[in-house]
Amino acid sequence: MTASPFERLQERLAEVDDLAKAATLLLWDQRVMMPPAGALARAEALATVSRLAQDRFTDDEVGRLLEELRGLEESSDEDSFEASVIRVTRRQYEKATRVPSELVGETRRAAALGLSAWNQAKEQSDFSQLRPHLEELLELRRRYVECFAPPDQTYHLLLDDYEPHMKTAEVRQIFAELKHELVPLIAEIREAGDVDDSFLHGAFDPAVQRALALEILTAFGYSAEEWRLDETPHPFMTSPGTGDIRLTTNFRAHDITSLFATMHEFGHGVYEWGVDRSFARTPLASGVSLGLHESQSRTWENLVGRSRPFWRWFYPRVQKAFAAQLGDVGEEAFYRAVNRVHPSLIRIDADEVTYNLHIILRFELEQGLIEGRLAVADLPDAWNARMNEYFGLDVPDDARGVLQDMHWAGGSLGYFPTYALGNVMSVQIWRRALEDLGDLDERFERGEFADLREWLRSHLYVLGAKLTPQETVERVTGSRIDAKPYVGYLREKLAPQVA
Repeated sequence: MTASPFERLQERLAEVDDLAKAATLLLWDQRVMMPPAGALARAEALATVSRLAQDRFTDDEVGRLLEELRGLEESSDEDSFEASVIRVTRRQYEKATRVPSELVGETRRAAALGLSAWNQAKEQSDFSQLRPHLEELLELRRRYVECFAPPDQTYHLLLDDYEPHMKTAEVRQIFAELKHELVPLIAEIREAGDVDDSFLHGAFDPAVQRALALEILTAFGYSAEEWRLDETPHPFMTSPGTGDIRLTTNFRAHDITSLFATMHEFGHGVYEWGVDRSFARTPLASGVSLGLHESQSRTWENLVGRSRPFWRWFYPRVQKAFAAQLGDVGEEAFYRAVNRVHPSLIRIDADEVTYNLHIILRFELEQGLIEGRLAVADLPDAWNARMNEYFGLDVPDDARGVLQDMHWAGGSLGYFPTYALGNVMSVQIWRRALEDLGDLDERFERGEFADLREWLRSHLYVLGAKLTPQETVERVTGSRIDAKPYVGYLREKLAPQVA
């Protein structure tokens, strides 16, 4: 029986997805298992697989099928599987056909080598080791931008890869509102006096931390059948296929921030886990944007994991596991410590309020780099100056400054704004969940999180990439992306600290 045009398109998309998943697995292995000497060979393999995926997707046959399927798309319900696959594929195809496969492969190769160089540069706190890689990656990103018609602002094109349809001006507006509201809030909190968190720093056995992290994950919905947890210098999540969710974290012996990093990555993982499985091997089978992905990592890390009800359930376990360090520390003192607001050097360790300034700093520097107003050689000094301006902190070395994140080393320019956008969206979605589910405090105090997880799965995760990010937020919450609920949440939560 002859396959229909839609079936033929599905077959091609499945092949492209398989190649993309192979690249995902190669990247996961590079960052978790691969010995350092394998970097060059891995870079070549990634370049080849990425180039093949690009060639397979941008083949003229895909374009012919999309044209042939216009009638089916127009006659189908906009929300249908068929119409959604065609619509999303067409947008991706129109972008991808502008970019030569050689550039895709070259960029993936440079990113793999950049990540390898970043590991050593950070260990030795030496930006000069990463600088040539960043310069090459920046040039490749500029060549990518040149593949498209000149936009109003160059940064749009990079942002669109992570937050489709979002414009730089929209991000600036949201960030300006955050700065306007949060800078005085930070000042109010500092004037009210500091919170003691000294007991969070000491000797904390990484093996015990892992056991505690797995207990939290299991309560959230983790199972060994579909998930795994590994260690890496910079935590991340990836999914090489349906039913295969890979989390990483970093168990540091001098603190217990790994618990929050692990909850953060769970949020990414559960989003991918919850996508409608009938979407597998199509462009719909993932979270729709990095901003919405971050909304879920921040939901599970902060709205759940830094809440008072969560620690009423879990603090006795942590206190018992680390009796020598926490035996004399009460639950309220611990809760206030893990929610302490204070300027810090490291983004991933930042509190809920100052975190956004870390992102705004990176957003501003990225625009300077891509628009040619900032040279890579001047990046450490520019970073340090903004850290002093925004946080009043002097950066002691590159490792705790410009080298702390791996994103630029991997070519991910345009990614950082999605973190703060995710914070904003997380509270909008959270408030809608509370309207439907009622007060979750008692359930959290019993260690019961399934109601929240399943509400998020059925209202958000299952949608995958069917809709645009803005449409997805409106579908779930009934409103457009709006910073006001997030600011209100922070003020309400932190009111005792400024009273």
